[in-house]
Amino acid sequence: MPSHAARLTARPATGRTSIESGVTRVQQSNGRVGYLYVPPDHLEPCPLMVLFHGAAQFAARSLEFLQEPASAAGAALLIPQSLGRTWDIIEGGFGPDVQALDEALSWAFGVLDVDPTHLGSAGFSDGGSYALSVGLVNGDLFSHVVGWSPGFVSAPVRHGRPPVFISHGTRDPVLPIDHCSRRIVAQLRTEAYQLDYREFDGLHILPPEIADEAFAWFLRGRGESGVAPVE
Repeated sequence: MPSHAARLTARPATGRTSIESGVTRVQQSNGRVGYLYVPPDHLEPCPLMVLFHGAAQFAARSLEFLQEPASAAGAALLIPQSLGRTWDIIEGGFGPDVQALDEALSWAFGVLDVDPTHLGSAGFSDGGSYALSVGLVNGDLFSHVVGWSPGFVSAPVRHGRPPVFISHGTRDPVLPIDHCSRRIVAQLRTEAYQLDYREFDGLHILPPEIADEAFAWFLRGRGESGVAPVE
């Protein structure tokens, strides 16, 4: 299925502040349940990071692991759940997960005043591949794109040019760094994307300090106009 099938139509709207802080279950159109987390004492418009889980994982686990760094950063999280054991592009092509994401985003934009200059796409492992693919196809929606230990990017048709953060363990036995992130990074650099890249001595994991760094990168320049610069 072509990458334009990954195009999202949902867009942030101003003045939406009806939802309370905390965790809200999101009933998705694909029959799965995702989550919206809004941190306490958040500033509006609120930064929002969309998080994609890894293969055979669950949105609830991503929420459990990343709620603390998001809360410390003052960022909301929208965490969808894939229809299958992993995301649609990996199982044959963009389709039901993109549709469910678009509808979940539309709902979230209706209940939360989201900062369009800090609207991120992020994920780990298969979720990292999906975050990069969907994020680069929809770079006119997502202001920042994060891939933690991704395997690939499938985004031949792209819109916008968001800055990208990628991290990967040098001893990753699941998605070896030479065949995955190093290739992705080399390609993005030839395409002149603004890129922050972190290699760490580790396996197929997301170290807490890397998660913290990614959220700090995501919120760099918060309160300034436009997309935050990448140093």
